[in-house]
Amino acid sequence: MRDRPADLAEAELMVALAEGWGIEPHSVEYLPVGAGSYHWSVVGRRGTAWFVKVDDLGVEDVGRDGAFDRLGQSFGAALALHRDAGLDFVLAPIPTATGAALWRLTSRYALSVFPMVAGVAGQFGAHRPEDRAEVIDLLAELHRATPIVADTASRADLVLPGRDKLEEALRDLGREWTGGPHAEPARKLLSVHAGEVQRLLADFDRRVDHVQNTVPVWVVTHGEPHPGNVMRTPAGLRLIDWGTVQIAPPERDLWMLTPALARMLGEDPDGDVADVLSRYSRATGRTVTPAGLALYSLWWRLADIAAFVDELRRPHGLGADIAASLTYLTGYLESGRD
Repeated sequence: MRDRPADLAEAELMVALAEGWGIEPHSVEYLPVGAGSYHWSVVGRRGTAWFVKVDDLGVEDVGRDGAFDRLGQSFGAALALHRDAGLDFVLAPIPTATGAALWRLTSRYALSVFPMVAGVAGQFGAHRPEDRAEVIDLLAELHRATPIVADTASRADLVLPGRDKLEEALRDLGREWTGGPHAEPARKLLSVHAGEVQRLLADFDRRVDHVQNTVPVWVVTHGEPHPGNVMRTPAGLRLIDWGTVQIAPPERDLWMLTPALARMLGEDPDGDVADVLSRYSRATGRTVTPAGLALYSLWWRLADIAAFVDELRRPHGLGADIAASLTYLTGYLESGRD
């Protein structure tokens, strides 16, 4: 996030780090990176560096407790995968003094702390052809570790997040949106593409019914294994950002290795992925289903459209992040079908 959270004082962050992790910060630097969360680099008095992450639990009070519990469950699963399954590539949070993976910072925000790792992450987008086999091997290893967290990780319900808000927005296209400077442009944009969005929602429902009846094996999934969440380090690949862990069809991860992501972003697909997906099947004994791949590429697109529309309808100003939301919404709506 480029913009800092306006309603969070850095002093609150420092107190929580001391209480939860015994960290006495010597220097603190805000990092305008990533999307959906806020990040800081914190160096302690003895020179140890940490990557500190603050997640927004929601604009409205209702639902924040549930969001905190789900995030804690995801981070707890990541911690178990790293510690108990021995998956070194899982960059898991550092537990608090009481063993928790997550700290309730305020009513709205949750705090987690990670080791500062030397390495370079990619950018959100399609994986390069030369990287796909390596990422597939990593995902195969993750999916094989399912028994470690099968009883603790949350299970996907195949419900599209934010759907109620998106359908409300579609019903509200006949009057001006006044939430902020980008609200009315968002309304006009969605008006042009409303029929397509409604068709995609109906298509999503059909695909959910099909996947529920045809995908027999569910596994522990990361949920967002795009290049921006893959870090290259001197010790090898690390998979970061574990806030979306779920037991789900394996295609929840694997679709990001297919041409669907490039097409969704309006890019030309690069390379043939058939051999890469066959590599996954050989490693795991699981068949990759076209139905599952199609569902999750559509899920991603609609979930982002719903999130951006909701954000742009709410009261907002002229920050860089909200402007980016309109840009991303435009890209999704104008890229056509995958």
